Amino acid sequence: MAQFTRSSWPGGQLVSAAQRGDKASIEVLVSGVYPHVRRFAFSLCASSQDAEDAAQEAMIVLFRRIGTLRATAALASWLFRIVRNECLRRARGLAHRSDTAVDTSAGEAVTSSAEDDVLGRLEIERLADVIASLPDDQRRVLVMRDIQGLPGRAVASALGVSTPAMKSRLHRARTAVRAGLGEPE
Repeated sequence: MAQFTRSSWPGGQLVSAAQRGDKASIEVLVSGVYPHVRRFAFSLCASSQDAEDAAQEAMIVLFRRIGTLRATAALASWLFRIVRNECLRRARGLAHRSDTAVDTSAGEAVTSSAEDDVLGRLEIERLADVIASLPDDQRRVLVMRDIQGLPGRAVASALGVSTPAMKSRLHRARTAVRAGLGEPE
């Protein structure tokens, strides 16, 4: 059984054997690509929990559906697409949960039409795409501060930066999001 190094992707023989259902090859493949997939997820997802979940989801899909992979050379792009989609799905879910909150100030639930729901989902997808395109440092601070609602000091501490540095990154992220959405500054 061929092994591969931590810095390389598996060879075609290993992937082909895994596609044919060789359990040992699948095991080596999953354990070998996981660090790469996990690193990619941490660079893309909003939180470390989402990143870990996205990486694990990619490994589950790899394990279950390796036989459907058409070209052995497409393994990396296939896995990274799964991670990207999972991170976006989680970001949309977070945005959707905050959108569907019940307005209890008036004592009744706010209802919307199907058209409003579709337009809202399209806007959320557009926003999620803009946020996903931000540089890693800006995306993380924006998500932690504006979406998760964490206090500034907690965000700065989690990112290992000073509070002024966190505020600067947050300002750049918000400016980039407004520009990405075509809003005036």
